[in-house]
This record gives sequence, structure tokens and C-alpha cells, in this order.
Amino acid sequence: MPNIQIKSYQEYEEAYKRSVEDPEGFWSDIASTFTWRKKWNTTLEWNFEEPNVKWFKGGRLNITENCLDRHLKTRGNKLALIWEPNDPKERFVRYTYRELHEKVCQFANVLKKNGAKKGDRICIYMPMIPELAFAVLACARIGAIHSVVFAGFSAVAMADRINDAQCSMVLTSDGLNRGAKQIPVKRVVDEALERCDSVKKVIVVERLGWAVNMVDGRDVWYHDEVQGVSKDCPAEEMDAEDMLFILYTSGSTGKPKGVVHTCGGYMVYAQYSFSNVFQVQENDIYWCTADIGWITGHTYLLYGPLLSGSTSLMFEGVPTFPDMGRFWQVVDKFGVNIFYTAPTAIRSLMGGDIDDVLSYSLDSLKVLGSVGEPINEEAWHWYHTHVGKERCPLVDTWWQTETGGIMISTIASITPMKPSHAALPLPGIQPILVDAEGKEITDNEVEGYLCMKFPWPSIIRTTYGDHERARLSYFSTYKGLYFTGDGAKRDKDGLYRIIGRVDDVINVSGHRFGTAEIEEAINHNSHVVESAVVGYPHDVKGQGIYAFVICKDVPEREDYLRAEIIETVVEKIGKIAKPDKIQIVNGLPKTRSGKIMRRILRKVAEGDTSNLGDTSTLLDPDVVDEIKAGAL
Repeated sequence: MPNIQIKSYQEYEEAYKRSVEDPEGFWSDIASTFTWRKKWNTTLEWNFEEPNVKWFKGGRLNITENCLDRHLKTRGNKLALIWEPNDPKERFVRYTYRELHEKVCQFANVLKKNGAKKGDRICIYMPMIPELAFAVLACARIGAIHSVVFAGFSAVAMADRINDAQCSMVLTSDGLNRGAKQIPVKRVVDEALERCDSVKKVIVVERLGWAVNMVDGRDVWYHDEVQGVSKDCPAEEMDAEDMLFILYTSGSTGKPKGVVHTCGGYMVYAQYSFSNVFQVQENDIYWCTADIGWITGHTYLLYGPLLSGSTSLMFEGVPTFPDMGRFWQVVDKFGVNIFYTAPTAIRSLMGGDIDDVLSYSLDSLKVLGSVGEPINEEAWHWYHTHVGKERCPLVDTWWQTETGGIMISTIASITPMKPSHAALPLPGIQPILVDAEGKEITDNEVEGYLCMKFPWPSIIRTTYGDHERARLSYFSTYKGLYFTGDGAKRDKDGLYRIIGRVDDVINVSGHRFGTAEIEEAINHNSHVVESAVVGYPHDVKGQGIYAFVICKDVPEREDYLRAEIIETVVEKIGKIAKPDKIQIVNGLPKTRSGKIMRRILRKVAEGDTSNLGDTSTLLDPDVVDEIKAGAL
């Protein structure tokens, strides 16, 4: 496989220049390093009005041949996947590329045996066990469209997603381990399917050995179905623009949006971004801590690493079980070289004892990554100092479910790194900042709304079954641009810093503040573990600032702590940004991927708690009642 990896800053500049001047030639060269059954006729057709984007039109391929088959000759005995269970006393499992290929083919044959075919939508609701990886790739192998739903969503949330995609099959397990808890997964599926008519088959993988309800004629055990099934399954030939998967992301209307990604462009960008951002070498052990239920797990736990022929670690557990040192114990155990996690996880570990980190050597680490939200400076420095020992580049990656892959990020050890800055766009990515009217802001040392003016291969193609929703959500705000929904700053050197969702921007007396920058200032206080800031109507300022703050310990005097926090914010940002209200809380309403549900906090701040919408998808719905009770 020709190397598509950038090796120096000069190479980055050259690649970036070419990707802007000749995007079709640039991506065509990269795409030609993959295995295609038939080469494409047209590299790119696009307009952002409808929107209509097609990459590698007429090209025929199967992504799993690129993830598995093409490596068998040279990497057949190389480790593809390492699975580390929730309980450190339980044995880990390793799969070579040859073994993974066999497992995926067997799972694909089980799907076919149960009636699955090309074009079917298959819902996967499984814990982080090896069969989840097999299942995803097996769907892609036979040309079925996978829709992975995080195994923690409620039955209602799951039913909504099944009905929207009209899934004909569900792949699940009896139960799952998460930290000290065991959760009855199959029971949630049964409850969800009371609301779904389209599902004809449910395939159940055994994880906990629990007795579960099996509906005759609908439900089958995977271990029964796989008996005697062939370890070979020819890959279905797909068009580059055929759907690969649907992944649901929360919509502002409450109805989830089914983001659609296609086979060819997603494949090309997943490998290109993975290989470059992390500067992955042949013998590296790479660990992305994300669940496959999220886009990060799709692109940077499964597809990106396997397309690159890398070794990917998959972890069933949580960072705090059996203790706060679990991540670091796993890093040392497997000699992990590249570690990719979320600021939420970092901040929760910062709240523990520093010895939980210092007890481990972490000598194997070469690159650290951050994903999911902008990482605040305090967390950045803690992560860089205590985990990376100040010798590992830290890539702060900005991207979205809709973008399919990393868009703006430091390229490890090659492009500039600056705390809390995503930094520079990858080759092929053309970001611009615009003002409220959509006029481009070309200077540096500015802030504006972050948009993209040109498509990249893994851009969202549509929202499933509702193309108009995709147009309205991403392409209608600013004519001819993809609008990310984020605000950003560009510093004097042209480095980007994401300041949070535009709906997370507070306008105080005509001054715009990103919630992330106020939170960062609050988090500088030594008593604070985490904070979330929202705006609320204010008679004088237009909007006032309401801060929800989690502390390390119960403060002796809350009024003293509030005064200290205000002092810090004034020092870091200025008087105009000081919070009007500071509520001390024990927790924040978070989704299971770690996103703070600001919609709920905004309603509390506005005193409108009569209709907070569905809170069942929250990690801990009880937190909401506690916050409501303590509202100022």
C-alpha cells in the first residue's frame, strides 16, 4: 500500500495547497491506494444548495475488503483487535487479521441465513464486546446498512431509531457489564420492539449467561446460529455512493436525525485522517476509548485503524472501575502507543488522586488525543503533563458525526500544537469564518461562525428519509456553505479554537461569549471539578450568565466560593463575563457520550421546568430533579 502519511510540516503545506488547488486530483490519488472492484468515472459532483454531493461516482468496492482481505497476505498474523473486558480479572482476547476476517465472514453468513440482504437496515444494540465489531463489519460485508444504537439508550429512544430506519433485524446481547453494574440489554430490546413492526429477526449474543425471554420465530441465539457456518463469505459489491451506515444524532427538535454516510468517500477519509492525525506506525498499539455507538467508535476504533492495517484496542469497561487508575493500567498492560479519549473522561480522572496516574509508567505512550468537545486548558495541561509526561504531542481533534472524520486538528509532532486549540485544518478541508450575515471574515485574530466552503469525501450525504432536514440543518443558514453550528476563533497564526455551539454562545450587553471560555475560567478555580454555563433572559444585559458548578468537596462557605469564582472569571475574561448566578451541583445532565444537555440547564436557568422533554437518554436522569430543586 503506498504511504499517504505526511512526514513533515513542508509536506503538510504542499498537501494542503494541492488539496485546495486541485481537490479532485488530490483525493483521486489517495483513493487509488485502496482496493476497488471498478474504478470511478467521476471524482466529484457537488452543490451545497440541494445539497447533493457524490464522490468517486461509478466506483465499485466493499469497505471490508479494504479493512480485512487486502491485509491477509502481508498482515494475516498481525493483531487487528485486542479486547479488554470490564473486569480486569477476566481474560482479554486477541484477534489477528486472519481471525477477524473469519469471525466477520461467519457473522455475515449468520445474517444471510436469517434473511438479511443488501440494502436492509440492521439495528445493532450491543455492549462493547468483540461481536459488536464483527456485527458492524458483517453488515458492511453483505451490503446491509448498519445503525448502531448505544447500548444505554432507553427503549423509547431505540424504538424511535428502529422505526425511522425501518430496520428488519436487531443484533443484541443478553446483558452487559458497565463498571460495577450489569444491565439487562435484551429486556430493553423487547420493550422497544413492542413499538416496532418492521423487525422480523433478533439475534442475541451471550455475554452474561443470563436467561432471557426469547420470542419464538423471531429471536435466535448467535452461538446456535454460528454452528457449522462457513468462515468464508464473499463481499457484496457496492457503489461508492451506496449507504454504509446511519448514525443517529440528537436533533434540536427532539426527533433524532439519521446521519447517512456512504461507502467510498467515508472509507477514503477515515483512513487518510486516522493515519495522518495520529501518525500511526506499523507496530503501534492504538486505543480509542469511545463506544462504537458513537461516530468516534465507528471511524477511529473500527474503520480507520482496520483500513490502515493497525492494531486497535477495544475496551468494555469505564475509566473509574475498579478504580481511577484503570485507563493507565490498560495502557501499561498492552504497551499502548496512541491514546484517544474525551475531555469528560480526563476531567473525571483529574478529580481523583494524582497517585492513580503516577502509579503507572505510561512509557509506551507516543501520542495523546482528545475528542468530543473543546478541551479546557486545565484539563489539557493535566493530560499533557501527567499522562503524556510532556513528551507526547496532544491532538485536540474537532469534527462531528456529520463530518465522518477529523476536520481540524494538530497532526502529531508535525503541525503546531497550542492548548485548547484544534489548530489547523487537514488537507482537503476548507474552513472559513463568517459573520452573522454570512460574510467571510478573512483576517486573523477574529471570531465568527465556522463553515466549510468545499466538500470532503466523508461529508454527510443526507438525513435518512428526510433530505430536506439535512438541507435545513446544515446548508440553509449560509448560502453555498456547510454550517457546522459552532463558533470559532482564529488566532494570529491562523490556528482555530472552537468556542462551542452557536447556541452555546451568550450575548451579554452586546458581547458574545462562548460558554466554553467562561467554563474554562471557572474550572481554573482549584475547588471546581467541572462547570456548565448557559444564558438566561436578563432585563438589563439581554442575557445573564448562569453557572452550574461541581466541586471536589462540599464548600464550607458557598458565598466565599462564589466570590472566588467570579474573581477568577473577571481575571481571565473580564467583568462583563462574570456569572450572575452560580449554583453548586453534584452532577450535570449528560448524555452517555458525555455531552452536557444544555437545553435542560437553559430551562432551569429560565425558571421554565414544566417541560424538560425526554430525559431517559441521560446517564443519570435523577441529576435533573436535584438541579431543579436547588435552582436559584
